[in-house]
Amino acid sequence: MTVAATVTPEVDRLQFFVGGKWVDASSTDTHEVLEAATGEPIARAALGSEADVESAIVSAHESFAAGEWSRATAEERATVLRRFADALEAKAEATSVLVSREIGMPIELSRAFNGVAPAHLLRQYADVAVSTATEEIRRSPMGSTIIRREPVGVAAVITPWNYPQAKAMISIAPALAAGCSVVLKHSPDAALDSYVIAEAAQQAGLPAGVLNVVLADREPASLLSRHPLVDKVAFTGSTASGERIGAEAGRRFKRVTLELGGKSAAIVLEDADLDVFVTGMATAAFMNNGQTCTGQSRILAPQSRYDEIVDALAGWAGEQILGNPLDPAVTIGPMANQRQLQRVSRLVEVAISDGARLVHGGGRPAGLDRGWFMEPTILADVSNTDRIAREEIFGPVVTVIPYTDLDDAISMANDSDYGLAGSVWTADEQRGIGVARRVRTGTFGINYYVNDFDAPFGGVKRSGIGRELGPEGFAEFQELKSIYASAALLDRD
Repeated sequence: MTVAATVTPEVDRLQFFVGGKWVDASSTDTHEVLEAATGEPIARAALGSEADVESAIVSAHESFAAGEWSRATAEERATVLRRFADALEAKAEATSVLVSREIGMPIELSRAFNGVAPAHLLRQYADVAVSTATEEIRRSPMGSTIIRREPVGVAAVITPWNYPQAKAMISIAPALAAGCSVVLKHSPDAALDSYVIAEAAQQAGLPAGVLNVVLADREPASLLSRHPLVDKVAFTGSTASGERIGAEAGRRFKRVTLELGGKSAAIVLEDADLDVFVTGMATAAFMNNGQTCTGQSRILAPQSRYDEIVDALAGWAGEQILGNPLDPAVTIGPMANQRQLQRVSRLVEVAISDGARLVHGGGRPAGLDRGWFMEPTILADVSNTDRIAREEIFGPVVTVIPYTDLDDAISMANDSDYGLAGSVWTADEQRGIGVARRVRTGTFGINYYVNDFDAPFGGVKRSGIGRELGPEGFAEFQELKSIYASAALLDRD
């Protein structure tokens, strides 16, 4: 059964949330939001100028300096964050549907990442803040030293379109829990759902100016990485954009967390259970229609089982249900926009011209003439040096690359400019752990790949710097201060 998306226009979003109020944009520029499954308009959203971004930054700075939030106790902040979570939870179903319409995410996945996850993260970091000591006292040669953890200041949170609510809250929740003030700059390709966050913050009673939400294209938004009143930039997006932001922030000694691209490898060992492997590819490689930075689009297969693995992947791809993402039966929806579809299609064409063998997919699914749909695509006979094996695809495409022995597989997995994720598939978990320890990457799965929200997440090499999630993600929004004092402090209870 397929479900036709309702194309009733939403309320246009022509204001920004700055200083605790809804304010008109200074520019008349707007972005037309199109439904991924149909290409039809949903609504318009205002695109801010540099003046709008400046206003949001100043508002955040003033709220931080005023201290109502930055100097509140962890318990006081936690109370508000839990109300914030409740407000988001009340909107969860509507938000999940909205995101599915905006970017094509299958609805069940959207309910998890855009409905459940944001509220969970707020509650998680409320707990982390309360359980983390603001100060500790250590003995020193001259007496004692107070080690104090303080909020870093104004945090600019720049988020992508692929998991818009979860990715925003992965930074917003720890930043607010630490006492920072935040400017959220959402992606225009997921323009509408960022306003839900602002509405929930307002309902929760977050002090004015502590969270500000603006929408802007790259040039006005670049002010966030170079403005002297911004102390920290948390960015998720492409490596190219991360390079620009990192360079700007570095010139001004800003703290940064950069969660960037990936080109991760799934290593299939000779003893792997292929039923487990192909089932696991749903999350390891094809989750969110392949539009996931941790997607393991390089499948490294032993020569002894190469054809068997290619056939298993092709069989799995042929069983997937493509269609409108609001249909719970659909496993692969459309890509987020026409630009992304064209880019991925071009990469597949180049790979085939370079000698890759198209095993499954590669084009628009039959019967889906509207929207930005692409079949799940399996490419075989690919070399690890081919362009398709070097560049991030960010679509429902995997390449199958043969290897000779385990050392060869690990060498190929590490032969990448990126290092964000990866996995190994084997009947021997201890052997898999040994493989995990040898692959240079920030995260790695054994017989599955699903992120753990309580553990640090991030990459190495061109996949970024810093860590999100877990207590480590909280620490990214804190500065350490050492206060030198007398030994008398050590004798206090």
